[in-house]
Amino acid sequence: KSEIILNRGAFYDRYMGSNEYSQESIDCIERTVKGLLSNKTSSDRPGMLLGMIQSGKTRTFLGIVALAFDNDFEVTIVFTKGTVALARQTYERLNQAFNTFVENDWVQLYDIMSMPDNLTDYERRQKIIIVCKKEDDNLRRLNEALFEKYPDLGKKKTLIIDDEADFASIGFRKSKREGTNINVIAGQIDNLRKSLPESSFLQVTATPYSLYLQPETLTIDTSNEIFMPTKPVFTEIVPVHSGYVGGDFYFKKSEEADTVASRIHCEVSPKELLVLQKPDLRRFKPEEALTSKSIPALRSAIVNFIVGASIRHLQDSADGSVSRKKFSFIVHTERKKEAHAWQEEIVNAVVVGLKTAATNDLPLLRLLIADSYADLSKSILQEGLFVPKENDVEKDICEVVLPSVMVTKVNSENDIKQLLDDSGQLRLRTPVNIFIGGQILDRGLTIANLIGFYYGRNPQKFQQDTVLQHSRMYGLRPLEDLCVTRFYTSPNLHGVLKSIYEFDHALRSAFECGGHDAGVVFIRKEAGRIIPCSPNKILLSSTTTLKPFRRLLPIGFQTGFKTNISRAIDELDERLVSLNPSNDEIQPFLIPIGDAKKIVDLIHETLEFGDSGHIWDVEAFKASMEYQSKMAESGTERNMVWLLVRRGRDLERIREGGRYQNSPDTPHVEGEIAKSVARNTPILMLFRQNGSKEKGWRGSPFWWPVLQMPREMKTVVFTSEVEDAL
Repeated sequence: KSEIILNRGAFYDRYMGSNEYSQESIDCIERTVKGLLSNKTSSDRPGMLLGMIQSGKTRTFLGIVALAFDNDFEVTIVFTKGTVALARQTYERLNQAFNTFVENDWVQLYDIMSMPDNLTDYERRQKIIIVCKKEDDNLRRLNEALFEKYPDLGKKKTLIIDDEADFASIGFRKSKREGTNINVIAGQIDNLRKSLPESSFLQVTATPYSLYLQPETLTIDTSNEIFMPTKPVFTEIVPVHSGYVGGDFYFKKSEEADTVASRIHCEVSPKELLVLQKPDLRRFKPEEALTSKSIPALRSAIVNFIVGASIRHLQDSADGSVSRKKFSFIVHTERKKEAHAWQEEIVNAVVVGLKTAATNDLPLLRLLIADSYADLSKSILQEGLFVPKENDVEKDICEVVLPSVMVTKVNSENDIKQLLDDSGQLRLRTPVNIFIGGQILDRGLTIANLIGFYYGRNPQKFQQDTVLQHSRMYGLRPLEDLCVTRFYTSPNLHGVLKSIYEFDHALRSAFECGGHDAGVVFIRKEAGRIIPCSPNKILLSSTTTLKPFRRLLPIGFQTGFKTNISRAIDELDERLVSLNPSNDEIQPFLIPIGDAKKIVDLIHETLEFGDSGHIWDVEAFKASMEYQSKMAESGTERNMVWLLVRRGRDLERIREGGRYQNSPDTPHVEGEIAKSVARNTPILMLFRQNGSKEKGWRGSPFWWPVLQMPREMKTVVFTSEVEDAL
């Protein structure tokens, strides 16, 4: 094909002249339009604009629209997720971006549901932008506009942008009676595209694995257990700003001790989340909001938010800022409106209690502020930033912050126009804004200056793209805000979110590096065997993603009582001596996979997880070890596992700050040994802990296992559960 020469004319030049884009973003915009002009795209072979959550995807496709208008495109249709909030936000973003063009009659911008029935020839000769929700009535109205009322529009060169492309537009549904069928919405979009004589199709998404989960593209090579999806016609990656904060920060960097990220997650007990589901005065009385033992995490979250907002204001004031930045906090635990009303009552009870305590100068308020101030200050000092005096924070809270607290319930009962500002974001009306809601707070809706997120959505099945998009705390975040940011959720939900992040990160990395050609391994266990698994069948709450040097280990457990576990501990001690008679604790050695699995089973008998909220998927632990051991290239290592034994350890159960200990191994000692030895075969590291009561245990020694994946391996996704067969 000959090289495409782009026309950078009046639209693009004027648009870029009033908007600042990095050179990387400009290059991405121009490559994307070239891709659309030089390739035949369709809904099953689209162009792909791949970005991170809240990383500037919308801003990038706005530039694409401007450049497309200079290159013979006459109509742009932007499909949004089927919520009023997101459709409104998208419309406002487009209106803001192209306002000058609209005012000068270069562009007509419509929401399809309010598009006039009497467009004149003058208006139809202008460039047209139509925002359409992925919803039956919207799509029906769009078809009528393009092919019945204004058939001349349907004949024009059209750019279709599928924003937040996911299962709603390229997905499928399953039923035992009908098998696998294309979604109704997907079919409607595809039919619309086919009816346009000249169109280009661009998907914009942060969830590239939707490509992997399409049954239409499913191919499994049973000889090497690799799933091969179909890739788009072309893919462009949205450049990520250096200040972007995403899953790497919340779920990877957070595992490093003494970092700001390590202080972000605050645990919420499952019992507290139950309190927030519905009114029950036996569990919680609003008048006891400041002292109740039923909502300690939520109360702490609200106080931290208030203290954090005050600290940030005083920091800005010290830097000479005269305006007061407005901050936001989200409570997102349930979809039901009844739950939102109850949560609103609880949050208001806490806020009223704090205001009353401030008015009456009660010591309880000072204690709550002091605890929060001490916690947040550690993060701030860690980065060498200015920490305002505690007395100044307390004064600011009592005089300005508490009187300005705004609690807003956000659900379908609201008039969305009242909730969104001119840019389409949730309106921040005061210095401190608390939003309570459900589904409307998820995918795509931008919430500025978010420094607190209380999350408890716990569906029966976790849909990858939906749950990942709940992560509203992703985005461009200044370091000063991160230091006072806290994320509140249960250990189990945090584990699920981490698993989903790891799954997303692994597939994204494979995708960006040509994984759609190289393949990703999906496996499950069935009848004692590890077999290939169709990726569209995986249940995301039960996935384990494996990649080089990934560590797997149980955390958040307590040992069984000494009398109950002593037999298993004795057997473990004897087995380890028999496997290594020299009792050499310096060098790792190879053992058969069968022995390794038996060791893990015995250890599992000695650990209890109770109501800590943590779980250990021991089947995934064993299956991961077994799968990778049989993939070893060397005959001497195949079906073997490296074993490293350490004794005489004495870790505390709870770390400083109240978090469970999660590092029986040390990166610079055992970690380096593991990396040097485990090339093709995983290494199982066992640490015999003294388990003393003084350290928070039950006075019995126990073995703590850590499994580390080898250096040379493919990306592997293991699921211990799958969807029922069709």
